Amino acid sequence: MAVEPLTRTQIEDRLSGLPGWSLDDDHLTRTYRLDSHFAAASLVVHVARIQDELDHHSELTLGYNTVSLAVHTHSAGGSVTDRDVELARRVEAVAPAHGAR
Repeated sequence: MAVEPLTRTQIEDRLSGLPGWSLDDDHLTRTYRLDSHFAAASLVVHVARIQDELDHHSELTLGYNTVSLAVHTHSAGGSVTDRDVELARRVEAVAPAHGAR
């Protein structure tokens, strides 16, 4: 099934339910701050599992106490699609359990 790029209006509408996420250079992006490096690494592992479940992967960066994501859909010409929004929603759902803010 082909995925269709979202319009800017559609992206903005979907982002209204994803606090901290933004559109940045045709990527949905978010940086989480955590209390420790171990907590950040734990979140990375959890995000990696979600990405494998969805078969949709972001640019995922681990810092000392930060985790950053940037995602778009390569098969849609590098545009943002509902696949990206679903990944963001799933990550947003698990991040608080790791102490992410």
